[in-house]
Amino acid sequence: MTESARPAVPGITAASAFAGMRRVSPVVFKAGCPDCRGRFELAASALRLAIGATSRTTFYSFTCPECGSAVRKPAGERVVELLTGGGVRTLRLHPTV
Repeated sequence: MTESARPAVPGITAASAFAGMRRVSPVVFKAGCPDCRGRFELAASALRLAIGATSRTTFYSFTCPECGSAVRKPAGERVVELLTGGGVRTLRLHPTV
């Protein structure tokens, strides 16, 4: 298999396709720890989202950067939308039969 040096679309190069794009700031989420009451911002990579079959089994989790506690909070539809749109890694939980 060989790679072609020619652009996939004639007349368009990678440089011209991305011309004018600005650097995007990483997404951060505000969060709080119920144990130490700390308030902080977390990068998407610091959060995990688990989507279950019901609202009771859908939650997000993170480790508190101030006290080290494992934090788990429920995630409603809007929170799921924001977290997935912000690049948080998602785990889909399968119901047991």
